[in-house]
Amino acid sequence: MTVDGRLARGERTRTAVLDHALGLATSEGLDGLSLGQLAEALGMSKAGLFAHWRSKESLQLAVIEHARDQWTDEVIRPGLLEPRGVRRLWAVHDLRLAFYETERLPGGCFFANANFEFNARPGAVRDRLAVQLREWMAFLTGLAADAVERRELRADTDAAALAYEAESLAVCAVMQAPVLGAEVTFRHARNALLGHLRALATDPSILPEPT
Repeated sequence: MTVDGRLARGERTRTAVLDHALGLATSEGLDGLSLGQLAEALGMSKAGLFAHWRSKESLQLAVIEHARDQWTDEVIRPGLLEPRGVRRLWAVHDLRLAFYETERLPGGCFFANANFEFNARPGAVRDRLAVQLREWMAFLTGLAADAVERRELRADTDAAALAYEAESLAVCAVMQAPVLGAEVTFRHARNALLGHLRALATDPSILPEPT
């Protein structure tokens, strides 16, 4: 029981640190993270954090995985509860924007920020971010392709191009929202994809009307 209790406390500590680090990375940059900085912010000893991460890079990689888990919980899993086809593709886009609107991450989007930050920096962090981006784009492309195969989108629809358009709209919206206003920016991002999907849909009535 003592061992189990220690493991549980250790996992809670690890999660709390990663939650704080994830938010900080969106405002200060993933490269700006340090074990000392986190220890001071959380009132912990730096030595205690070394029990979880032995280097700055190992912390950065752990934050990426933590962000991936959060993304799965907030966007992917709820989206997969929607009916297969074009409605599922739309739901994922809508859920993504809804997550940004919660402002749980002060800098908007961890992955958009981190990809910009590390795009020209070779190394393990960039490599892991690249894997995540490829997986995400393959997921979006798969949703679009499934909608085509189910004949909910026109047969000549380019699934990869549609995934690129959805990604572009969301990234643009989250980057512009702090400057141009969240309400109008996210509404445009929703309506732009929704209008495009309705134009491609064989039965537009299964999708909501633009607002």
